[in-house]
Amino acid sequence: MNNTLQSVDISQLSDEEIISRVLAGEQRLYELIMRRYNSKLYRVCMSITNNDSIIEDIMQVTYIKAYENLYTFKSRSTFGTWLTRILINESLQQMKKSKRYIGMEENEFHTGNKTANTATPVKALLNKELSNVLEQALIQLPEKYRVVFMLREVENMSIAETVDTLNITEANVKVRLNRAKTILRDSLSVYYKNDGIFPFHLSRCDRVVNNVFKYLGIPVPC
Repeated sequence: MNNTLQSVDISQLSDEEIISRVLAGEQRLYELIMRRYNSKLYRVCMSITNNDSIIEDIMQVTYIKAYENLYTFKSRSTFGTWLTRILINESLQQMKKSKRYIGMEENEFHTGNKTANTATPVKALLNKELSNVLEQALIQLPEKYRVVFMLREVENMSIAETVDTLNITEANVKVRLNRAKTILRDSLSVYYKNDGIFPFHLSRCDRVVNNVFKYLGIPVPC
């Protein structure tokens, strides 16, 4: 965290407390909001635009609009939800301006939304990252769960074939498969929560904060 914002428990302030203090004149505290939500907004924007080159601009516009309209935030929803809605609107507006978005709409109209299965750079990245994570998670599974998962989910063997192969009961096959899925789901959940997917690096975080502050006329953090 920037030295200008270092004080006792300042990072523990709630969004509402930060907003209240920003509106009261402590404008530089807005940096806390940006750094708190940069990673989330980046991932949401990436999932919509599929274009990393325009994301920082969209995020900056989002933060500027949010700042200029902080007084309208009424806590009917969480601030994070309110901020994300602004980002989504900005992302969709940007998409509507692009020929690619128009092409997608036309293709969906003529093909019955078959574009959902079209390969994209984001899907390729996700598939690669998730494949690596899943592989590591599988390695960590106890062998009895891992083998059942591989036979049933990867090799597409039937329950009967799995029973014959492993010489265990049908009930055991079902229990072990469910247990394997639970462990894997937990592993992937930790991965998501730890910003493992579409990470927003510190240099970009700093750049967004500085650009927004310059636009708003707030002294740029040191």
